[in-house]
Amino acid sequence: QVQLVESGGGLVQAGGSLRLSCAASGSIFSINTMGWYRQAPEKQRELVATITSDGSTNYADSLKGRFTISRDNAKNTVYLQMNSLKPEDTAVYYCNADGVISSGPYYIRRAFASWGQGTQVTVSS
Repeated sequence: QVQLVESGGGLVQAGGSLRLSCAASGSIFSINTMGWYRQAPEKQRELVATITSDGSTNYADSLKGRFTISRDNAKNTVYLQMNSLKPEDTAVYYCNADGVISSGPYYIRRAFASWGQGTQVTVSS
């Protein structure tokens, strides 16, 4: 079992910046991809950005240049730096991670995929 805890959301004026963090904890053997998704009211959850363990990144085309994803593998933490925020960026931002856990008396390894509880980002105009 892997727990993901997001932090850093809040209320910001248009043009401002926020930095989200997501820390993974549990019986983690390795984490492959970590990422951020968001869901605005009455809309489907959508990709924001992902980053692999070797640092390869993928962004939603509409967010390139404003958002930057990074991670600290030693801390099992992923970050999302959001600049030049717009009202349409208002959403609940969710952290996601997949990888391998090692648990039990025999340290059996198995795959996992987990979501965080989400953090609200509100951008006022």
